[in-house]
Amino acid sequence: MKKFAALTVLALAFSTAGAFAETLTGWVADSMCAKDPHKVSSADHADCAKKCIGMGEKPVLVVDEKVVYTITNPDMLVKHAGEKVTVDGTVKDGALTVKSVK
Repeated sequence: MKKFAALTVLALAFSTAGAFAETLTGWVADSMCAKDPHKVSSADHADCAKKCIGMGEKPVLVVDEKVVYTITNPDMLVKHAGEKVTVDGTVKDGALTVKSVK
């Protein structure tokens, strides 16, 4: 019985390991400009990001000019278009669910 309980706990631990809590710092960009992640940290990108996100492009978070996270709850980042932010959230399968933005 103890072995069964231990195996059950171990199985549950692995099943929840798919989503990880993270604190990430990066640039809020639009999904089109994020195809060239090096330009999202430039000064003139902020206006472009605001315009494109305002016209319906999805916001994404670009970290270290190479990792682009899609956002499961994009409304959390819309007002931060073009800004460098730090977010707390969970990452699962390359998608970020934002819990807070600083």
